[in-house]
Amino acid sequence: MKKEAYDDFSRDYDRFVNWEERLSAEMPFLLEKLQSTAPEKGRPVRVLDAACGTGMHAIALAKAGSRVSGADISKEMIRAAKEHARAARLDVDFKTAGFGTLTEAFGSSSSYPFDSIICLGNSLPHLLSQDAILGALADMAKCLRPGGYILLQNRNFDAVMVEKNRWLGTQSYKEGTREWLFLRFYDFDPDGLITFNIIRLHKDGNEPWTQQESVTRLFPLKQEILLPLLKKAGFHQISYFGQMGNGAFDRMTSGNLVITAVKK
Repeated sequence: MKKEAYDDFSRDYDRFVNWEERLSAEMPFLLEKLQSTAPEKGRPVRVLDAACGTGMHAIALAKAGSRVSGADISKEMIRAAKEHARAARLDVDFKTAGFGTLTEAFGSSSSYPFDSIICLGNSLPHLLSQDAILGALADMAKCLRPGGYILLQNRNFDAVMVEKNRWLGTQSYKEGTREWLFLRFYDFDPDGLITFNIIRLHKDGNEPWTQQESVTRLFPLKQEILLPLLKKAGFHQISYFGQMGNGAFDRMTSGNLVITAVKK
C-alpha cells in the first residue's frame, strides 16, 4: 500500500482495529520487555514506535511512563496520532518518517539514541526485498544505544506460505446507525510476494453499502530469512515468541512471529 493509500485508510483505521481488546492483550508483554531496557533506575525508557499508525501503542506506553516517539510514512496516520496524543494530554514526539529514515528524522531528538524500538502490526513485510529490510533494520540499530532493544511483530509467514489460506477474518464496527465491514484476503503472486487486499464496506442506516479497496504488497518474511538479517544489522540475543505474550513460536501453528533482539 503506497503512503497515499495509507493516508486514505487512516480515516477508518481506528474502526478497523479493536484497540481496547488489542491493547489489553499486548500491553503486559510490551511493558515487561521494555521496562527491562531502562539503563538507569528511575529514568523513563526512551521508546521509538516505528510504523506507529494512529499512535495507540505509543500513547499507551506514554501513559505507562515511557518517553515515547512515533514514526509513520503516512502523514495522515501521524495527524491522527497527534490528535490522539492531544486528547490524552500526552507529549509524544510523532514524525512523518518511513523505514530507513528514522536516524535522519530523530537524530537530533533529545531521546536519541533510544533504549528500545518497537515495530508492530506486520509493518516490516511492507518492504519488498531482503536488501530493503536489512536497510531498515540497520537504520533502527543506528537509532539504538549499545545494548538497546528491538521488538518486532509480524504475521507468521512460515505457516501462511504453507497453508496458502487466502481469507483472513472479517472485522466489523458500529457507530450509531453507521456500520463498517472490513474484508481481507491475500493473492499469492507468481514472483513470490503477496498482494494484501482490504475491502471496506460502509453504510448508514438503510442506505446502500459503499465500497472502497486498499491494496498493498507484502514480502513473506519467514523466520529463517529474518534471523540472518538481524544478525547482519548488528543484533544478537534473538528470541522468538508466537504472540505478544510469552508463548513459544511454532512455525505451523503460531499466528504471529514476535522477535526480540539486542543491539551489540
